[in-house]
Amino acid sequence: MRHLLVLLISLFLINNGDIFAQNSNNKVNAKNITIGLIGKSQSNPVFIAAYSGARVAAKEIGAKYGVQVTIDWQTPQNENPKEQAQAIERLSRSGVAGIAIACSDANMLTSPINKAVDLGIQVVCFDADAPKSKRFAYYGSDNSEFGRALMKELAQVMNEHGVVAIIGGNRNALNLQRRIQAVKEELKNYPSMSLLPNGVFYHEELPEKASEVVARAQKANPQIGGWVFVGGWPLWMKNAIKWEPGKVKIVACDALPSELEYVKSGHVQVLIAQGCFLWGYKSVEILLNKIMKNQTPTEELIVDPPTRVTKENLDEWSLNWKKWMLKEAVNR
Repeated sequence: MRHLLVLLISLFLINNGDIFAQNSNNKVNAKNITIGLIGKSQSNPVFIAAYSGARVAAKEIGAKYGVQVTIDWQTPQNENPKEQAQAIERLSRSGVAGIAIACSDANMLTSPINKAVDLGIQVVCFDADAPKSKRFAYYGSDNSEFGRALMKELAQVMNEHGVVAIIGGNRNALNLQRRIQAVKEELKNYPSMSLLPNGVFYHEELPEKASEVVARAQKANPQIGGWVFVGGWPLWMKNAIKWEPGKVKIVACDALPSELEYVKSGHVQVLIAQGCFLWGYKSVEILLNKIMKNQTPTEELIVDPPTRVTKENLDEWSLNWKKWMLKEAVNR
């Protein structure tokens, strides 16, 4: 009886292993492949840009491999890591071949990512990583270098003198934590500059909320001479900056079309731009290479170098947005 029980268990495991292998192979060999895309929030335009890039890649890279690629957009309306975890679970149950995610909370999302990988689903992170998870690659900024770059630029426009403050968005986002820490470390190189006590202001990542935080902090602390925006949140709406252009210096993350208007007006001195469109495009490309050819990037961390944008080159940078949106329109 004991030997029979062992035999039955062994057959069960073998059969389920065969089924799992068949399911995995079906994902790879199918003519129709679905990839899940999970940004931090649909209210954040950088992730709308990433979604556009993913759709273009689905057409272009899918054609290269002779497969029909569908992007299943499962991004929460507003930032919510629990909803991101639920999205991973939904996508896993639906049988997607791959998932690309920007993690709002790496700790909370590591387990759901690992469960998806254990089911044979390929996972990459973009913009905001979960480095302790089983994801096989990350595409985006080196956030420590990014934070240092922001602070270096602010030091230059403030002539290396004065009090600074930081808006930090979601305090649980690993990419923002690393940027803020790097800003603080770089600030130590400027003895005539200091961070306002309790000068990191966290907030819900919506333009209205961020703008309110900046306005209140500046009014309560008129000694602030410059701001580092580790995300461009206030600049996604009009009339967010309440002081005269140049009175208080700003160096900010990203260079969305709405942000370029603040450079033109003189309210923002420097933008450090990320290729948000490429977050989606490259993530889909990396996933398809893995799914179709079992091709893993030579580097686990694939760094997309940022671009410095000022009045001198903002017209040139804005051409990128026109090019990216045209590619999406052509491939729609």
